[in-house]
Amino acid sequence: MFPENVGPYLTIDETSLSQGELYTVITNKEANGKKGCLVAMIKGVDSNRIKSILHRKIPLEKRRIVKEVTLDMARQYGTDRTKDLYQSYSGYR
Repeated sequence: MFPENVGPYLTIDETSLSQGELYTVITNKEANGKKGCLVAMIKGVDSNRIKSILHRKIPLEKRRIVKEVTLDMARQYGTDRTKDLYQSYSGYR
């Protein structure tokens, strides 16, 4: 978890590292894959768990910086779940 890397434009995606273990990866788009890109890597893809972790680990002031979140996994979660993820990250309730 790297709260200092939070920026206005984030991407949330999933990846499988080994033997089917899924991770949710949150990156800062403005870093273009370079230093400061990784915001968080969270084991699993459960949106409620991710939302809870984001609320605990990223201060509200940092989450309010976020203007846009791109969710490449939207089909898996459904519209309501992706909205929850965005709102948890952007500080809205």
